Amino acid sequence: MERRNWKHLMMLFMLVAAISMVAVGCGSNTNNAGAPATGNAAGDAPAASDAPAEAAALTLGLLPSIDAIPFIIAHEQGFDKEHNVNLEIQTFKSAKDRDVAFQAGKVDGISADLVAISIYNEAGLDVKITSTTTGEFDLLTGNDGVQEVKDLKGKTVILSKNTSTQYTVAMMLKQAGLTEEDIKVTEVPQIPTRLELLKNQKADAAVLPEPYVTMGKAAGLRVLSSTKTAGINPFVLAFPQSVIDAKGQAIQDMYAAYDEAVAYMKSHDQSEYIDLIIKEVGYPDTLKDQITVPEYLPANQVDVKEVEAAFAWAREKGLLTKNIPAEEVISDVQFKK
Repeated sequence: MERRNWKHLMMLFMLVAAISMVAVGCGSNTNNAGAPATGNAAGDAPAASDAPAEAAALTLGLLPSIDAIPFIIAHEQGFDKEHNVNLEIQTFKSAKDRDVAFQAGKVDGISADLVAISIYNEAGLDVKITSTTTGEFDLLTGNDGVQEVKDLKGKTVILSKNTSTQYTVAMMLKQAGLTEEDIKVTEVPQIPTRLELLKNQKADAAVLPEPYVTMGKAAGLRVLSSTKTAGINPFVLAFPQSVIDAKGQAIQDMYAAYDEAVAYMKSHDQSEYIDLIIKEVGYPDTLKDQITVPEYLPANQVDVKEVEAAFAWAREKGLLTKNIPAEEVISDVQFKK
């Protein structure tokens, strides 16, 4: 009896194995709905697992400034796709417009400032810094009576409140022996509007990024100070932790494309990509010969001390009440701690 059952079990096993082999054979020679396979009869067509993975999409929300340039070139030159990521770039005229899109989930990552990072995390958004970016704020004036930052006492300065433009002015004033209480602030989030108001003498000074600095200088405005000369670097790229978890490899691939774009700019004459910069960043064609592209460096991580300084200012302003160490908002997705 036991021998007969054993024989039945063996026959059943052999039958199942035979059916499985037939099923595999049928599957390898037909596609869905019984269509014939596209591979050749010799069976040397590449397996589906050998095909290159589809490039992951990564949407960046950037401001019209110089820190956007390497990302734009990385996409336009196809460096992103070479590294298996598709950069989708959206440009916003103001930080507030960018934030609306970011909070609505319309972009994965953003070019931001350290003060914005503090505000995001204060609001419970788990947003992390993945690197610095190459940006610059300049403090411009058209008032002949203002020759130095200290001359702004009692004067009107245009900026965007609760952002790194206000933080930048605070640090510049501090270096000149003044405080924010020594000036009158006019809030104008839209960057092009700041420039127009300053050109029309509606204020004594304004904080601007490129290309508006070059545009302002061409209109006769003067630079009083800059983040570069003041030793301030609030410019970062940031992603929600959820995006870092879901698209960590895509972020790493993005930085590989970014570094390749930096190398491209170093090895090519500015004339080869200046038209792209004019189009994407917003320089007027008439200022083509006056545009100076910065010496970009490969991507690198933010300095913890920069984050601490910005967070300290945010606490003074009541923007940050939580005890959030700087290290907690710095991601190691690209640069290990």
